[in-house]
Amino acid sequence: MKTTASPKAPLPVPASDHLEERSLRARTEPMSVLPLGDGLYEVESASDHSYLVDLEAGRCTCPDHVFRGVRCKHVRRVAIEITEGRTPPPGQVGVACHDCGEPVFVDEDDAIEPCYCHGHAIWPGNTVRDRETGDLLTVVDVSTLRADAVEIREADCTVAEYGTNERYEPDVPVVGAVYPHARVKPNGVVPRSLKVYTFPRTRLEKRPDGSRRDARRSRSSAR
Repeated sequence: MKTTASPKAPLPVPASDHLEERSLRARTEPMSVLPLGDGLYEVESASDHSYLVDLEAGRCTCPDHVFRGVRCKHVRRVAIEITEGRTPPPGQVGVACHDCGEPVFVDEDDAIEPCYCHGHAIWPGNTVRDRETGDLLTVVDVSTLRADAVEIREADCTVAEYGTNERYEPDVPVVGAVYPHARVKPNGVVPRSLKVYTFPRTRLEKRPDGSRRDARRSRSSAR
């Protein structure tokens, strides 16, 4: 999984804080922090040198820590960024949201690509747009199974191999959805007359909750 680094920039210093030199430099110098997993972080300093920080052990590969044995500005920077939500804590990694590119913190052992931020993650009951056709659908199931592992019996192929899915990633989760959006009951129950279609997750785009006008248009066109 491709992890993302925090932006290389100085951090604001709270006006009420009287920081000792290394803590002040940890904030005011432009650095970026890249989570590597297992509690390890790569810190790129203002001078473009990169150092490896083991946060839980409080160690860093920079000369200040190696030769002086002090808690250097790089260890402090990682701790500050975790506290302020710029960098994920140990046990998590930062990845880019598939739809908007914003960083998302996910468990390093349970992460499934593609990843989505809160605004673009989908759940049963959400309205989504089919990127291939522009149609609106309602999600009824979000699976952890990959598109190249789920069979479409009627077509004798996998979801990934299906003709209109060929340009979407084969190793992403499968999502079940129904047409049209307006006919799904408010409690999420899907009438038996509606067929559930399966899609690669990257083929579907989450619609804003307020897109009722588009939903009404979809209902009208289905009549």
